Amino acid sequence: MKPAITSWADEVEADYVDGLPPSKEYVEGDYKHVTEYKFNEEGKKIKVVRSFKIEKKVVSRAVAKRRNWVKFGDSKQDKPGPNSYTTKVADEILMNYIGSKDFEQTQDPLLEAGKPMAKCRICNGEHWSVKCPYKGTSLDMESKAIAVATTSVSEPAKPGRYVPPYLKESGKGRERDDSSAVRISNLSESMTEDDLEELVKKIGPHTKMYLAREKNSGLCKGFAYVHFKYRKDAAEAIEILNGHGYDHLILSVEWSKPQN
Repeated sequence: MKPAITSWADEVEADYVDGLPPSKEYVEGDYKHVTEYKFNEEGKKIKVVRSFKIEKKVVSRAVAKRRNWVKFGDSKQDKPGPNSYTTKVADEILMNYIGSKDFEQTQDPLLEAGKPMAKCRICNGEHWSVKCPYKGTSLDMESKAIAVATTSVSEPAKPGRYVPPYLKESGKGRERDDSSAVRISNLSESMTEDDLEELVKKIGPHTKMYLAREKNSGLCKGFAYVHFKYRKDAAEAIEILNGHGYDHLILSVEWSKPQN
């Protein structure tokens, strides 16, 4: 006659605290087996058996000292090592993996499903212009001509937008007035804007000065332009400064030639 097989839950004595026996553990070779008892969500007694592999590692002294710390609170009677009931070794992190297409759609809301990403400029089809079957035909030439015509039409100037001087006054170019400008040449390399100012300020008021300099060294190239406010002052400057000795050199002053 076979012995009757009974459940371990029926063998648990009821005189334990909360009706559950204490946890047991034993070592077998390189493994440690821990047996615990608890109630599940339905209120039934269950037995949990966990196995741990024992490994020896060399740790720092600070880590080794922590093993000798006296436990307190609910873990006061626990054995060395963490207790799953009172100690949480790590936080539970839930990750939701999505595909690359789903990621692109969540990052760019403009990418709608079924919406074409390209539009041909030749036939307005849903493909790139380089792959258009009408490329190089009369339809392609006509679309290019229309594009050139639309870009050539001048748009009205918007407020606050910079417009070059040659585009102002209904597109008519504005010529620079050089009638009162003189060119001073044969200047020394050490000539500066302050020296040029000192040279011409006693003759009459001027509106602009330009001293030509070398791009790399920054030294004077030997000539400069002065725009006087009045033409009579420019004529007087030519009469006074032309042939005048300045900085061991003889200056040459003449009317500035208009640029073509």
